[in-house]
Amino acid sequence: MEKLKPRTLSGFMELLPRPQQQMERMMEILRRTYSLYGFTPLDTPIIESSEVLLAKGGGDTEKQIYRFTKGDSDLSLRFDLTVPLAKYVALHYNELSFPFRRYQIGKVYRGERAQRGRFREFYQADIDVIGDGKLDIINEAEIPAIIYQTFTTLGLRRFQIRVNNRKILNGFYAMMGLSARCADIMRTVDKLDKIGVGKVGLCLTEECGLTPQQAGEILSFIAISGANADVLAALETYAGRNELFDAGLSELKTVVKYLAAFGVPEENFAVDLTIARGLDYYTGTVYETTLLDHPEIGSVCSGGRYDNLAEYYTDKQLPGVGISIGLTRLFYVLGEQGMLNDDLPTAPADVLVLPMTEDLAPAIALSTALRGAGVRTQLYTEAKKFKAKMNYADRQGIPYVIFLGDDEVAKGLVACKDMASGQQTTLPFDETLARIRAGLAEKNTGAVILER
Repeated sequence: MEKLKPRTLSGFMELLPRPQQQMERMMEILRRTYSLYGFTPLDTPIIESSEVLLAKGGGDTEKQIYRFTKGDSDLSLRFDLTVPLAKYVALHYNELSFPFRRYQIGKVYRGERAQRGRFREFYQADIDVIGDGKLDIINEAEIPAIIYQTFTTLGLRRFQIRVNNRKILNGFYAMMGLSARCADIMRTVDKLDKIGVGKVGLCLTEECGLTPQQAGEILSFIAISGANADVLAALETYAGRNELFDAGLSELKTVVKYLAAFGVPEENFAVDLTIARGLDYYTGTVYETTLLDHPEIGSVCSGGRYDNLAEYYTDKQLPGVGISIGLTRLFYVLGEQGMLNDDLPTAPADVLVLPMTEDLAPAIALSTALRGAGVRTQLYTEAKKFKAKMNYADRQGIPYVIFLGDDEVAKGLVACKDMASGQQTTLPFDETLARIRAGLAEKNTGAVILER
């Protein structure tokens, strides 16, 4: 029988054990950090009814969706984690306490063209706060603190959280008499980092139908920059001309006001009027986070405030604010840039126990005792030569190997080799355990991401 050639579909990431362990470390840091802020874990189905998932469809969403039928059912793979969240909150409204704070790390699917750093199946790591009727602006001020805590815990320092408010933009376009075209304008402005000022100006005139003067006014407005206080002072000169603009400016000032109290240094935070976020459902504060030394990567964390996301599922007002990290893409580009810390252990076990006796009971008992002490332990009983066993430990990156022979069993001792230093000791169990724990603590010191 002819064998099929094994292959992985284009746009789908499949990792070997070592990088998979690195990815798992990142996920664990995200879970731990999100939990610090009172977010509860959530998982929603990968497959949803197409009617539910595409309630607010159209445009690129329907083009990119993985959609199929099973019997009489019209089904789709989720394309993000936010729409399933809106369904979840609407469905379980009476069983939830508000504000509802959830985090979710899960795979999503988009049938776009696979290219370098862009995937069809990828992990997103999201947090959202959902209110019942209202949601206080302080939740929007807290989001930058969570982003800051997350990225510094991962090991990054040179990043910037860029923030704007859609009400400011909508209010400004209303002042210019362009309310009917503001969605198209914001989608165009959102491409600024990708295509540059010149092409954005052309798109505003040729695709959005603006006059050169209107395009120039918009480009001048979003070019306002400097220290946060300077940008806010410049925005004050537009105050009093549009109610929506004034509301957005007030919200933005509140977000900036509480930065220090939330522990976010000003060098990691900037008011940036170019941030628009192309998605129509954002209604207030919007966020994008970039790595200062790697602008080519683009935004590594983005999101914002939305007021009407659940409107297709319920009449209840369920405003929210949230952010999303494209985890698979971030992991890929960090690896490409050599920013993943290869010195951190990635082995599946901390200790490999090699029985050197005919009776395996002592080795089994020792392995059980190590696991009981919280040490990840693998018992190796394969009929291989000693060199092959040691090669196995070395290839797996297992930091400690324990040899248990008749002499060690008779004397109540444990022979343990540190695979990195080559040092071998023969000590009682408790002393061996203490040595292993101390060594593991030292080996696990360091951040997951190293800035270059």
